[in-house]
Amino acid sequence: MTDDLFSLSGRVCMITGASSGLGRRIAICLAEAGAVVVLTGRRQALLKEVEKAIADIGGQAHSYTLDVNNRTAVQQIIDTIEEQVGPIWCLVNNSGVVVMNRPENFSEEQYDDVLDTNLKAPFHLCQVVGRKMIARHDGGRIINMASIGAQTELEGGITYCMSKAALVTMTKCLAVEWARYGIHVNAISPGYIETEMTSQYYGSEQGQKTIAGWPGKRIGKPKDLDGIILLLASSASEFMNGSIVSVDDAQPLGFFGNSRQIS
Repeated sequence: MTDDLFSLSGRVCMITGASSGLGRRIAICLAEAGAVVVLTGRRQALLKEVEKAIADIGGQAHSYTLDVNNRTAVQQIIDTIEEQVGPIWCLVNNSGVVVMNRPENFSEEQYDDVLDTNLKAPFHLCQVVGRKMIARHDGGRIINMASIGAQTELEGGITYCMSKAALVTMTKCLAVEWARYGIHVNAISPGYIETEMTSQYYGSEQGQKTIAGWPGKRIGKPKDLDGIILLLASSASEFMNGSIVSVDDAQPLGFFGNSRQIS
């Protein structure tokens, strides 16, 4: 009974930014639960590596090169996925970028890069996938990857925080608009997670000092999101809609000094 509740057997789940980091782990987690995983990202070679890793554990995966900021490509790829793989049951909006700068020094190009990738692109992906879910009358799941930056000021990351806060609001609005169609739209706000991008900093002296300032004195691992991903993607979350779930080991509660940084 418990296994059935979290089973994604045969469900098509699409993940953006699936070539590395959190996206890679999310894809493997969903595949382990029986999902037919669709990997998208800009680095085809890395996507193929994830595809092979999933095949090696007996899972099913398909990879497509995609720049989420290319609106035409997004529509074409999603049409292709539904034709070649099947109807998308779950969309995980995981792609994102961080540009660090002082507020007074942000260029228009930097601003647009962050807001386009972290907010405009997820909205467009929700639109395209949402239209297909609505037309099928069979419900679906959308999971948006937010951040503790949505509710905590991160030094040097004003545009990142703005984009994630807006993503949270978008999640709630879509949940209200699409509940009538059985589409559940929720978001996850991870704390600091160790990935390829952050491991060098958190292994440094300053990084270790930052970690020591958190209540749990530890950094998260990508697999620490497995439980919430499975919950929100499966029928176990049938009565969850518009929820913003923090998975951060109380890190924001233990900030001090200059530890409110993105690294």
